[in-house]
Amino acid sequence: MAAEAGEFHRGDAAAPITLGHNVSSEDEVTAVLDRATAAGGTVTGPAERRDWGGVSGYFTDPDGYRWEVVHNPGLSFAPDGTITFAPPQA
Repeated sequence: MAAEAGEFHRGDAAAPITLGHNVSSEDEVTAVLDRATAAGGTVTGPAERRDWGGVSGYFTDPDGYRWEVVHNPGLSFAPDGTITFAPPQA
């Protein structure tokens, strides 16, 4: 994972985990990374298309927690927050 996400930059209380944040579009991945940077975070892995077909990028927040921002084209989000997963078509 370090090759994709970068090394951990720990704060005093940061756990060695990666938190995930799913978004509804590829463009939103970059937008969230930009907002994280503006809020004092550090991008540790730019938004890129992944082998599994989605787009993701990573940042470390000011407290040292690492986040993956991901758009999975197989996920859809309903207005009530329900998530539906559709496996990729072969």
